[in-house]
Amino acid sequence: MTGSSAGTGAWIRRFHPAPEAPVRLVCFPHAGGSATFYFPVSRAMSPHVDVLSVQYPGRQDRRGEPCIDTVAGLADAVVEELLPWADRPLALFGHSMGASLAFEVALRLESRGVVLRGLFASGRRAPSRFRDEAVHLAGDDTLIEELKKLSGTDTQVLGDPEILRMILPAVRNDYRAAETYRFTGGPRLNCPVLALVGEEDPQVTPEEADAWQEHTNGPFRVSRFTGGHFFLNSHAAAVMSEISGHLSQTPASGHR
Repeated sequence: MTGSSAGTGAWIRRFHPAPEAPVRLVCFPHAGGSATFYFPVSRAMSPHVDVLSVQYPGRQDRRGEPCIDTVAGLADAVVEELLPWADRPLALFGHSMGASLAFEVALRLESRGVVLRGLFASGRRAPSRFRDEAVHLAGDDTLIEELKKLSGTDTQVLGDPEILRMILPAVRNDYRAAETYRFTGGPRLNCPVLALVGEEDPQVTPEEADAWQEHTNGPFRVSRFTGGHFFLNSHAAAVMSEISGHLSQTPASGHR
């Protein structure tokens, strides 16, 4: 695995430090994902944006640590790790489960006085839109088929029994966190929210994407791309352009 710079700790990976960048972008992986998923984003956006990637326990170099199986539990832990990085403006990007987590982290950061530059919610329905899902309770074969259907994991990896034994516990844990997450109401965010969705994504309907507007007092819009749940794999340049454009246009504001 590509190492992080010194001082970031177990939770935060900073693959391409950009100490002069005016803003930091914190990236939250999808279910079963790891911080290295955002290595190309970090490389592409440095030195203009200081990219931080969150590494959940239970995978890669943290595989020996117990997983956290609730979005709320993850959010509580991540917030404490991010507060020392709030010495300059923060923006949050999350894909799929990572979008739900980024939202909950954003709520907690704002409650602590951190002024955010934006929340980028990718490939996930709005927190107020509930679906009754239970893939995490199914057998391994069903879970693997779900991964193949969404095309979020290399099919070659899914065909390797040894690798599957290594990653399935983390995948199942994250599906449990995502599928049992319930938004119970509360304050709206004050930061801008940009929802990014694939037009053929079975996980997000147009109405579910539009409903993110209900969760912010700030500006909101939806950016749609061709493709399914992992549309960002084939539209990486366009997604990063959306993010960079937003961050360059949003005036720097105060923080903690």
